[in-house]
Amino acid sequence: MLIVGLTGSIGMGKSTAAARFRENGISVFDADAEVHALYRGAAVARIEAAFPGSTEAGVVDRGRLLRALTSHADGFARLEAIVHPLVRAAEKAFLDTEAGRGADMAVLEIPLLFETGGDALVDVTVVVSAPPESQRERVLARPGMTIAKFEEILSRQLSDEEKRQLADFVVDTSGAITDTGKQIDSLVERLRGRAGEAYHRCWAGA
Repeated sequence: MLIVGLTGSIGMGKSTAAARFRENGISVFDADAEVHALYRGAAVARIEAAFPGSTEAGVVDRGRLLRALTSHADGFARLEAIVHPLVRAAEKAFLDTEAGRGADMAVLEIPLLFETGGDALVDVTVVVSAPPESQRERVLARPGMTIAKFEEILSRQLSDEEKRQLADFVVDTSGAITDTGKQIDSLVERLRGRAGEAYHRCWAGA
């Protein structure tokens, strides 16, 4: 089974690319969605213990958590130490399921793939990329997003240029969604049948 790591900076079109992989019959693990689930379940007690007052009614309040994180120099590192192992366990369960059903390809959609060393755990890396002005317009159109929040998120991510340099494949998402879809379709055709080693090397016996 070939493991594809899909990544890109905020607002670059990861969700659009992931949807197209799914339309090609390929299962995708959404790390962001998993984090949201953890913030409503398994990670809540540990986050509250590390950052008192960051939860309410049994779920993580993201606004309160962000304020707590930015008030501690090691806040993000402490949060990552809680959340990342839980996400990694969910990734393994996903990959075990895909391998068990005989899938020839599976996608891990991870925003901080390179930043967390996740690129060492996949066979192929794919970065979605668009010009800075397109990225900014998309992100600032999101409900509740501010320039300050946007800049804070960017500060914790490698630049788009760095990600493109590290990628095995780059998908240009600056055009229409149909253009992005065609690029993903072409990429899937190129990857079909390619042997993968990452699952047996990094996941199967973990």
